[in-house]
Amino acid sequence: MGKALIIGCGGVARVTIHKCCQNSSVFSEICIASRTVNKCNEIKMKLGGGNTKITTAQIDADNAKELIALINSFGPDIVINLALPYQDLTIMDACVSTKTHYVDTANYEPKDNAKFEYSWQWAYHERFRQAGITALLGSGFDPGVTGVFSAWAQKRYFDEIHYIDILDCNGGDHGYPFATNFNPEINIREVTAKGRYWENGNWIETEPMEIKREYSFDGVGKRDMYLLYHEELESLAKNIPNVKRIRFFMTFGQSYLTHLKCLQNVGMTSIEPIEFGGREIVPLQFLKAVLPDPAGLGPRTVGKTNIGCVVQGVKDGKPVKYYVYNICDHQQCFRETGAQAVSYTTGVPAMIGAMLVMNGTWRKPGVYNVEEFEPEPFMNALNQWGLPWKESFSPELVD
Repeated sequence: MGKALIIGCGGVARVTIHKCCQNSSVFSEICIASRTVNKCNEIKMKLGGGNTKITTAQIDADNAKELIALINSFGPDIVINLALPYQDLTIMDACVSTKTHYVDTANYEPKDNAKFEYSWQWAYHERFRQAGITALLGSGFDPGVTGVFSAWAQKRYFDEIHYIDILDCNGGDHGYPFATNFNPEINIREVTAKGRYWENGNWIETEPMEIKREYSFDGVGKRDMYLLYHEELESLAKNIPNVKRIRFFMTFGQSYLTHLKCLQNVGMTSIEPIEFGGREIVPLQFLKAVLPDPAGLGPRTVGKTNIGCVVQGVKDGKPVKYYVYNICDHQQCFRETGAQAVSYTTGVPAMIGAMLVMNGTWRKPGVYNVEEFEPEPFMNALNQWGLPWKESFSPELVD
Protein backbone atom coordinates (compact mmCIF):
# COMPACT_ATOMS: atom_id res chain seq x y z
CA MET A 1 0.00 0.00 0.00
CA GLY A 2 1.15 3.53 -0.69
CA LYS A 3 0.39 7.21 -1.02
CA ALA A 4 -0.36 9.22 -4.17
CA LEU A 5 -0.48 12.96 -4.68
CA ILE A 6 -3.00 13.80 -7.42
CA ILE A 7 -2.53 17.26 -8.91
CA GLY A 8 -5.63 18.59 -10.70
CA CYS A 9 -9.33 18.26 -10.04
CA GLY A 10 -11.11 18.24 -13.40
CA GLY A 11 -13.10 15.46 -15.06
CA VAL A 12 -10.10 13.16 -15.59
CA ALA A 13 -8.93 13.61 -12.01
CA ARG A 14 -12.43 12.80 -10.75
CA VAL A 15 -12.23 9.41 -12.50
CA THR A 16 -8.69 8.69 -11.35
CA ILE A 17 -9.62 9.50 -7.74
CA HIS A 18 -12.64 7.17 -7.93
CA LYS A 19 -10.46 4.38 -9.28
CA CYS A 20 -7.75 4.91 -6.67
CA CYS A 21 -10.39 4.62 -3.97
CA GLN A 22 -11.71 1.41 -5.55
CA ASN A 23 -8.12 0.13 -5.54
CA SER A 24 -7.40 0.85 -1.88
CA SER A 25 -5.08 -2.14 -1.51
CA VAL A 26 -2.60 -0.14 -3.61
CA PHE A 27 -3.69 3.45 -2.87
CA SER A 28 -4.07 3.54 0.90
CA GLU A 29 -3.90 7.33 0.99
CA ILE A 30 -4.31 10.10 -1.59
CA CYS A 31 -3.97 13.87 -1.43
CA ILE A 32 -5.95 15.84 -4.02
CA ALA A 33 -4.32 19.20 -4.80
CA SER A 34 -5.60 21.97 -7.04
CA ARG A 35 -5.67 25.75 -7.32
CA THR A 36 -9.41 25.52 -6.51
CA VAL A 37 -9.36 23.49 -3.31
CA ASN A 38 -13.16 23.59 -2.97
CA LYS A 39 -13.39 21.13 -5.89
CA CYS A 40 -11.00 18.82 -4.05
CA ASN A 41 -13.09 19.05 -0.91
CA GLU A 42 -16.28 18.21 -2.84
CA ILE A 43 -14.73 14.95 -4.05
CA LYS A 44 -13.39 14.21 -0.58
CA MET A 45 -16.89 14.64 0.87
CA LYS A 46 -18.30 12.23 -1.71
CA LEU A 47 -15.63 9.52 -1.50
CA GLY A 48 -14.23 9.95 1.99
CA GLY A 49 -14.99 7.33 4.60
CA GLY A 50 -13.78 4.38 2.54
CA ASN A 51 -10.58 2.40 2.88
CA THR A 52 -8.53 5.07 1.09
CA LYS A 53 -7.74 8.07 3.27
CA ILE A 54 -8.28 11.36 1.41
CA THR A 55 -6.76 14.74 2.21
CA THR A 56 -6.81 17.94 0.13
CA ALA A 57 -4.51 20.89 -0.49
CA GLN A 58 -4.42 24.13 -2.43
CA ILE A 59 -1.51 24.35 -4.85
CA ASP A 60 -0.20 26.51 -7.69
CA ALA A 61 1.22 23.89 -10.06
CA ASP A 62 3.26 26.58 -11.83
CA ASN A 63 5.26 27.10 -8.64
CA ALA A 64 7.93 24.43 -8.12
CA LYS A 65 8.71 25.61 -4.58
CA GLU A 66 5.07 25.16 -3.53
CA LEU A 67 5.02 21.73 -5.12
CA ILE A 68 8.22 20.67 -3.39
CA ALA A 69 6.86 21.84 -0.04
CA LEU A 70 3.61 19.90 -0.54
CA ILE A 71 5.44 16.72 -1.61
CA ASN A 72 7.77 16.94 1.38
CA SER A 73 4.80 17.51 3.69
CA PHE A 74 2.60 14.71 2.35
CA GLY A 75 5.36 12.24 1.49
CA PRO A 76 3.77 10.49 -1.54
CA ASP A 77 5.23 7.47 -3.29
CA ILE A 78 4.08 8.92 -6.61
CA VAL A 79 2.75 12.15 -8.11
CA ILE A 80 -0.09 11.75 -10.63
CA ASN A 81 -0.07 14.88 -12.77
CA LEU A 82 -3.59 15.62 -14.06
CA ALA A 83 -3.06 19.38 -14.25
CA LEU A 84 -2.64 21.35 -17.51
CA PRO A 85 0.13 20.28 -19.93
CA TYR A 86 1.74 23.71 -19.41
CA GLN A 87 2.62 22.60 -15.88
CA ASP A 88 4.35 19.29 -16.66
CA LEU A 89 7.89 20.61 -16.30
CA THR A 90 7.45 22.35 -12.94
CA ILE A 91 5.86 19.19 -11.55
CA MET A 92 8.70 17.08 -12.94
CA ASP A 93 11.21 19.49 -11.39
CA ALA A 94 9.52 19.01 -8.02
CA CYS A 95 9.57 15.22 -8.40
CA VAL A 96 13.29 15.20 -9.20
CA SER A 97 14.03 17.45 -6.24
CA THR A 98 12.08 15.20 -3.86
CA LYS A 99 12.98 11.87 -5.57
CA THR A 100 9.31 11.00 -6.15
CA HIS A 101 7.95 8.88 -9.02
CA TYR A 102 5.90 10.75 -11.64
CA VAL A 103 3.00 9.90 -13.99
CA ASP A 104 1.11 12.11 -16.47
CA THR A 105 -1.42 11.74 -19.28
CA ALA A 106 -0.34 14.41 -21.80
CA ASN A 107 2.98 15.86 -22.89
CA TYR A 108 4.27 19.33 -22.20
CA GLU A 109 3.39 22.32 -24.33
CA PRO A 110 4.35 25.94 -23.76
CA LYS A 111 1.45 28.19 -22.83
CA ASP A 112 2.41 30.86 -25.36
CA ASN A 113 3.08 28.52 -28.29
CA ALA A 114 0.58 25.98 -29.66
CA LYS A 115 3.22 23.28 -30.04
CA PHE A 116 3.47 20.03 -28.14
CA GLU A 117 6.22 17.42 -28.30
CA TYR A 118 8.11 15.09 -25.97
CA SER A 119 11.57 16.64 -26.38
CA TRP A 120 11.23 18.83 -23.27
CA GLN A 121 10.27 15.87 -21.06
CA TRP A 122 12.64 13.36 -22.64
CA ALA A 123 15.43 15.80 -21.74
CA TYR A 124 14.73 14.95 -18.07
CA HIS A 125 15.77 11.31 -18.53
CA GLU A 126 19.24 11.60 -16.99
CA ARG A 127 17.98 13.65 -14.04
CA PHE A 128 15.33 11.04 -13.22
CA ARG A 129 17.83 8.23 -13.74
CA GLN A 130 20.34 9.77 -11.35
CA ALA A 131 17.56 10.37 -8.80
CA GLY A 132 16.61 6.69 -9.06
CA ILE A 133 12.97 7.42 -9.90
CA THR A 134 10.59 6.67 -12.77
CA ALA A 135 8.70 9.17 -14.91
CA LEU A 136 5.90 7.49 -16.88
CA LEU A 137 4.72 9.75 -19.69
CA GLY A 138 1.33 9.69 -21.40
CA SER A 139 -0.57 7.16 -19.30
CA GLY A 140 -4.01 8.18 -20.57
CA PHE A 141 -5.81 6.59 -23.49
CA ASP A 142 -4.33 8.42 -26.45
CA PRO A 143 -1.54 8.77 -25.58
CA GLY A 144 -1.39 5.82 -23.25
CA VAL A 145 -3.55 2.80 -23.99
CA THR A 146 -2.89 3.22 -27.73
CA GLY A 147 0.85 2.86 -27.00
CA VAL A 148 0.23 -0.24 -24.89
CA PHE A 149 -2.02 -1.63 -27.65
CA SER A 150 0.87 -1.14 -30.11
CA ALA A 151 3.39 -2.83 -27.81
CA TRP A 152 0.93 -5.69 -27.21
CA ALA A 153 0.47 -6.17 -30.96
CA GLN A 154 4.23 -6.12 -31.49
CA LYS A 155 4.85 -8.75 -28.81
CA ARG A 156 1.95 -11.11 -29.56
CA TYR A 157 1.18 -10.99 -33.25
CA PHE A 158 3.97 -9.42 -35.33
CA ASP A 159 7.61 -9.91 -36.23
CA GLU A 160 7.49 -6.43 -37.75
CA ILE A 161 4.84 -3.72 -37.57
CA HIS A 162 4.74 -1.60 -40.70
CA TYR A 163 1.60 0.54 -40.31
CA ILE A 164 -0.34 1.87 -37.32
CA ASP A 165 -3.54 3.90 -37.60
CA ILE A 166 -4.89 5.20 -34.28
CA LEU A 167 -8.65 5.81 -34.53
CA ASP A 168 -10.40 7.92 -31.87
CA CYS A 169 -14.18 8.02 -32.20
CA ASN A 170 -16.46 9.84 -29.78
CA GLY A 171 -20.01 8.93 -30.76
CA GLY A 172 -21.47 10.76 -27.78
CA ASP A 173 -24.05 13.57 -27.87
CA HIS A 174 -24.13 16.19 -25.09
CA GLY A 175 -26.92 18.26 -26.62
CA TYR A 176 -25.01 21.56 -26.78
CA PRO A 177 -24.53 23.36 -30.12
CA PHE A 178 -20.81 23.53 -29.34
CA ALA A 179 -18.75 22.14 -26.46
CA THR A 180 -15.49 20.23 -26.03
CA ASN A 181 -15.19 16.92 -24.21
CA PHE A 182 -11.96 17.88 -22.46
CA ASN A 183 -10.25 21.16 -21.59
CA PRO A 184 -11.45 23.59 -24.33
CA GLU A 185 -8.13 25.41 -24.49
CA ILE A 186 -6.12 22.23 -25.07
CA ASN A 187 -8.75 20.68 -27.36
CA ILE A 188 -9.00 23.68 -29.67
CA ARG A 189 -5.23 24.17 -29.81
CA GLU A 190 -4.87 20.54 -30.95
CA VAL A 191 -7.63 20.63 -33.54
CA THR A 192 -6.64 23.94 -35.15
CA ALA A 193 -2.95 23.01 -35.44
CA LYS A 194 -1.49 21.62 -38.65
CA GLY A 195 -1.76 17.86 -39.04
CA ARG A 196 1.30 15.60 -39.18
CA TYR A 197 2.00 11.91 -39.64
CA TRP A 198 5.10 9.74 -39.73
CA GLU A 199 6.03 8.00 -42.99
CA ASN A 200 9.29 6.39 -44.09
CA GLY A 201 11.39 8.19 -41.51
CA ASN A 202 9.95 11.64 -42.11
CA TRP A 203 7.18 13.86 -40.80
CA ILE A 204 4.55 14.77 -43.40
CA GLU A 205 2.68 17.99 -42.59
CA THR A 206 -0.91 18.72 -43.65
CA GLU A 207 -3.27 21.63 -43.26
CA PRO A 208 -5.66 21.41 -40.29
CA MET A 209 -8.46 18.90 -41.00
CA GLU A 210 -7.22 18.50 -44.60
CA ILE A 211 -7.40 14.68 -44.70
CA LYS A 212 -10.82 13.16 -44.08
CA ARG A 213 -11.86 9.51 -44.04
CA GLU A 214 -15.05 7.63 -43.16
CA TYR A 215 -14.91 4.60 -40.88
CA SER A 216 -17.49 2.22 -39.43
CA PHE A 217 -16.91 1.93 -35.68
CA ASP A 218 -18.19 -1.03 -33.68
CA GLY A 219 -20.84 0.19 -31.24
CA VAL A 220 -21.09 3.62 -32.87
CA GLY A 221 -21.55 3.30 -36.64
CA LYS A 222 -20.10 5.26 -39.55
CA ARG A 223 -18.38 8.52 -38.68
CA ASP A 224 -16.24 11.10 -40.47
CA MET A 225 -12.73 11.27 -39.05
CA TYR A 226 -9.86 13.66 -39.70
CA LEU A 227 -6.09 13.31 -39.57
CA LEU A 228 -4.49 15.20 -36.67
CA TYR A 229 -1.08 15.28 -35.08
CA HIS A 230 -1.06 13.59 -31.68
CA GLU A 231 1.91 13.12 -29.35
CA GLU A 232 1.94 9.33 -29.30
CA LEU A 233 2.97 9.39 -32.97
CA GLU A 234 6.32 10.81 -31.85
CA SER A 235 6.98 8.20 -29.17
CA LEU A 236 5.74 5.27 -31.26
CA ALA A 237 7.91 6.33 -34.20
CA LYS A 238 10.85 6.15 -31.79
CA ASN A 239 9.90 2.96 -29.93
CA ILE A 240 8.27 0.63 -32.51
CA PRO A 241 11.09 -0.69 -34.75
CA ASN A 242 10.69 -0.92 -38.53
CA VAL A 243 7.40 1.01 -38.59
CA LYS A 244 6.84 2.68 -41.95
CA ARG A 245 3.82 4.89 -41.21
CA ILE A 246 1.86 6.03 -38.15
CA ARG A 247 -1.26 8.19 -38.38
CA PHE A 248 -3.88 9.50 -35.94
CA PHE A 249 -7.54 10.12 -36.82
CA MET A 250 -10.30 11.66 -34.68
CA THR A 251 -14.00 11.92 -35.43
CA PHE A 252 -15.84 15.26 -35.49
CA GLY A 253 -19.47 16.10 -36.23
CA GLN A 254 -20.41 18.79 -38.71
CA SER A 255 -21.89 21.06 -36.02
CA TYR A 256 -18.59 21.07 -34.11
CA LEU A 257 -16.60 21.86 -37.26
CA THR A 258 -18.95 24.64 -38.37
CA HIS A 259 -18.85 26.35 -34.98
CA LEU A 260 -15.08 25.96 -34.75
CA LYS A 261 -14.58 27.50 -38.19
CA CYS A 262 -16.73 30.50 -37.26
CA LEU A 263 -14.78 30.97 -34.02
CA GLN A 264 -11.51 30.80 -35.93
CA ASN A 265 -12.74 33.32 -38.50
CA VAL A 266 -13.50 35.92 -35.81
CA GLY A 267 -10.25 35.34 -33.90
CA MET A 268 -11.68 33.60 -30.83
CA THR A 269 -9.28 30.63 -31.07
CA SER A 270 -6.16 32.83 -31.04
CA ILE A 271 -3.60 32.51 -28.24
CA GLU A 272 -2.15 35.97 -28.98
CA PRO A 273 -3.05 38.48 -26.21
CA ILE A 274 -5.26 41.47 -27.10
CA GLU A 275 -6.24 44.64 -25.24
CA PHE A 276 -9.85 44.68 -24.07
CA GLY A 277 -11.50 46.96 -21.52
CA GLY A 278 -8.16 48.29 -20.35
CA ARG A 279 -6.63 44.88 -19.72
CA GLU A 280 -4.87 42.15 -21.68
CA ILE A 281 -6.78 38.94 -22.43
CA VAL A 282 -6.13 35.83 -24.52
CA PRO A 283 -9.16 35.13 -26.80
CA LEU A 284 -8.94 31.35 -26.44
CA GLN A 285 -8.84 31.60 -22.64
CA PHE A 286 -11.91 33.87 -22.72
CA LEU A 287 -13.67 31.37 -24.99
CA LYS A 288 -12.83 28.59 -22.53
CA ALA A 289 -14.49 30.61 -19.76
CA VAL A 290 -17.81 30.91 -21.62
CA LEU A 291 -18.01 27.35 -23.00
CA PRO A 292 -19.62 24.50 -21.00
CA ASP A 293 -17.25 22.93 -18.49
CA PRO A 294 -16.29 19.44 -19.77
CA ALA A 295 -16.46 18.16 -16.20
CA GLY A 296 -20.19 18.97 -16.21
CA LEU A 297 -21.08 17.15 -19.43
CA GLY A 298 -21.56 13.75 -17.79
CA PRO A 299 -25.27 13.96 -16.91
CA ARG A 300 -26.33 14.89 -20.44
CA THR A 301 -23.89 12.93 -22.64
CA VAL A 302 -25.24 9.76 -24.25
CA GLY A 303 -23.65 7.33 -26.69
CA LYS A 304 -20.30 5.56 -26.84
CA THR A 305 -16.65 6.03 -27.62
CA ASN A 306 -14.52 3.62 -29.63
CA ILE A 307 -10.73 4.11 -29.55
CA GLY A 308 -8.13 1.71 -30.86
CA CYS A 309 -5.33 0.82 -33.25
CA VAL A 310 -5.41 -0.77 -36.70
CA VAL A 311 -2.03 -2.45 -37.15
CA GLN A 312 -0.49 -4.04 -40.25
CA GLY A 313 2.75 -5.95 -40.60
CA VAL A 314 4.20 -9.43 -40.99
CA LYS A 315 4.49 -12.61 -38.90
CA ASP A 316 6.56 -15.57 -40.12
CA GLY A 317 6.78 -13.86 -43.50
CA LYS A 318 2.99 -13.57 -43.87
CA PRO A 319 0.95 -10.34 -43.81
CA VAL A 320 -1.13 -9.70 -40.66
CA LYS A 321 -3.93 -7.17 -40.17
CA TYR A 322 -4.98 -6.58 -36.58
CA TYR A 323 -7.38 -4.27 -34.74
CA VAL A 324 -7.52 -3.77 -30.97
CA TYR A 325 -9.96 -1.29 -29.40
CA ASN A 326 -12.15 -0.34 -26.46
CA ILE A 327 -15.82 0.70 -26.46
CA CYS A 328 -16.95 2.88 -23.58
CA ASP A 329 -20.51 4.01 -22.75
CA HIS A 330 -20.90 7.62 -21.57
CA GLN A 331 -23.83 6.99 -19.24
CA GLN A 332 -22.27 3.93 -17.64
CA CYS A 333 -19.18 6.01 -16.91
CA PHE A 334 -21.31 8.78 -15.42
CA ARG A 335 -23.22 6.41 -13.18
CA GLU A 336 -19.98 5.00 -11.82
CA THR A 337 -17.84 8.15 -11.46
CA GLY A 338 -19.92 11.22 -12.31
CA ALA A 339 -17.85 11.83 -15.46
CA GLN A 340 -18.41 11.13 -19.16
CA ALA A 341 -16.46 8.58 -21.19
CA VAL A 342 -13.77 10.93 -22.52
CA SER A 343 -12.68 11.66 -18.96
CA TYR A 344 -13.15 8.00 -17.97
CA THR A 345 -10.94 6.63 -20.76
CA THR A 346 -8.13 8.93 -19.63
CA GLY A 347 -8.62 8.70 -15.88
CA VAL A 348 -8.63 4.90 -15.61
CA PRO A 349 -5.25 4.43 -17.40
CA ALA A 350 -3.75 7.16 -15.19
CA MET A 351 -4.59 5.05 -12.15
CA ILE A 352 -3.32 1.87 -13.82
CA GLY A 353 0.01 3.45 -14.80
CA ALA A 354 0.49 4.85 -11.30
CA MET A 355 -0.38 1.45 -9.80
CA LEU A 356 2.20 -0.36 -11.95
CA VAL A 357 4.92 2.11 -11.01
CA MET A 358 4.00 1.99 -7.32
CA ASN A 359 3.99 -1.81 -7.09
CA GLY A 360 7.27 -2.06 -9.00
CA THR A 361 5.88 -3.80 -12.11
CA TRP A 362 6.75 -0.81 -14.30
CA ARG A 363 9.71 0.77 -12.60
CA LYS A 364 13.15 1.73 -13.85
CA PRO A 365 15.04 4.98 -13.29
CA GLY A 366 14.53 7.52 -16.07
CA VAL A 367 11.80 8.94 -18.31
CA TYR A 368 9.75 6.47 -20.37
CA ASN A 369 6.63 6.21 -22.49
CA VAL A 370 4.14 3.43 -21.80
CA GLU A 371 5.06 1.32 -24.84
CA GLU A 372 8.59 0.87 -23.43
CA PHE A 373 7.28 -1.45 -20.69
CA GLU A 374 5.88 -5.00 -20.70
CA PRO A 375 2.29 -4.56 -22.00
CA GLU A 376 0.56 -7.59 -20.46
CA PRO A 377 0.09 -6.22 -16.90
CA PHE A 378 -1.50 -3.06 -18.28
CA MET A 379 -3.72 -4.98 -20.72
CA ASN A 380 -4.94 -7.23 -17.90
CA ALA A 381 -5.62 -4.21 -15.70
CA LEU A 382 -7.72 -2.56 -18.41
CA ASN A 383 -10.09 -5.53 -18.30
CA GLN A 384 -10.17 -5.44 -14.50
CA TRP A 385 -10.72 -1.72 -13.99
CA GLY A 386 -13.39 -0.80 -16.53
CA LEU A 387 -11.85 -0.56 -20.01
CA PRO A 388 -12.19 -4.04 -21.53
CA TRP A 389 -10.71 -4.37 -25.00
CA LYS A 390 -11.62 -6.33 -28.10
CA GLU A 391 -9.49 -7.56 -30.97
CA SER A 392 -10.00 -8.82 -34.52
CA PHE A 393 -7.84 -9.98 -37.41
CA SER A 394 -9.87 -8.82 -40.39
CA PRO A 395 -10.39 -5.12 -39.76
CA GLU A 396 -11.55 -2.50 -42.19
CA LEU A 397 -8.39 -0.66 -43.27
CA VAL A 398 -7.90 3.09 -43.69
CA ASP A 399 -6.67 4.08 -47.14
